[in-house]
Amino acid sequence: MRCVVWFRRSFLSCILLAFSMVSSAALAQSALQYKLGPGDNLRVLVFGEEDLSGEFEIDGSGRISMPLIGVVDLQDRSLREAEAQIAAMLLDGYLRNPKVSVDVLNYRPFYILGEVNEPGSYPYRAGMTVLNAVVLAGGYTPRADEDDITIQRGPEAADPDGEGQPVKSTTIVLPGDIVRVKERFF
Repeated sequence: MRCVVWFRRSFLSCILLAFSMVSSAALAQSALQYKLGPGDNLRVLVFGEEDLSGEFEIDGSGRISMPLIGVVDLQDRSLREAEAQIAAMLLDGYLRNPKVSVDVLNYRPFYILGEVNEPGSYPYRAGMTVLNAVVLAGGYTPRADEDDITIQRGPEAADPDGEGQPVKSTTIVLPGDIVRVKERFF
């Protein structure tokens, strides 16, 4: 009997470990795919060059201004692309072999509108789902249609009327998303 209990616990532990590894890998992959945009706060480290390193906020046009190289356009670039671009600009007459690291300190907020108790902008948290966003916004109003929620992820993802794409409560919310909870009609 003890052997069976031990086997079940070991089996369950292995399954939980595998699930957590897959979840961690998925979060790491989504971080690599994240595209920078206005409102993101970055830490740029140029190894061995403290005067060139610092914290920067991406302005409304998707740019930051760095010492020596000036304006750097980071709109819609991944973190790895941003590192490569800054390194290339530093390589062009300033440093021999620049090593650059870019990290996001604070993501831009997401927005939730419609039939929630406290619509508005909220700070982004990694791994957030539509349901988590609704909870942050004080929950659904009595008139909310919990099955009619849309997300707008930038102008290219929106449908022509600007309402966004239909999603489920388990859909992941990204920084800058606009979540809309529609009103139900009786």
